[in-house]
Amino acid sequence: MTDPILRPATADDVDAIATLFHEGWHDVHPGRVPDGLTERRTSQAFHDRVAQRVAETDETIVAAVDGTIAGFVMVSGDEAEQLYVDRAFRGSGAAALLLSEAERQIAAGGHDVAWLAVVRGNARAQAFYAKQGWVDEGDFDYPVTALGEHYISPCRKFTKRVR
Repeated sequence: MTDPILRPATADDVDAIATLFHEGWHDVHPGRVPDGLTERRTSQAFHDRVAQRVAETDETIVAAVDGTIAGFVMVSGDEAEQLYVDRAFRGSGAAALLLSEAERQIAAGGHDVAWLAVVRGNARAQAFYAKQGWVDEGDFDYPVTALGEHYISPCRKFTKRVR
């Protein structure tokens, strides 16, 4: 396997990103988020969200390995909003590479501190972010809208000084 290569997401990547996002989200969120949210996180909902983000911004970056989307990160202002890596590529270095790119984008956007939210109970992600130098700032209620319904997702907030 070759090293991951970072590049901006394109419309041609939407299906692969949406599938990865849907699978990754459903790996860890069911049972940790409010009732109803899991059912609203359908494949189509992820596809629509990814298509909109890719079309509207250049802040979705993919890590490609031999032409396959191994993972992606979405940045929104000072937030590393979404970071997912396909199960087959976990441990490949793709996540660290994507997170470093998110940090770079956030700093380039004029922010001194980056932040992200991790659903409570996702110990694997929390350990990864801590290993990358992010600081666990404690419990954080993250507002979420899914198919027109509003929820509060119980998370942990992580921060990192990026400049």
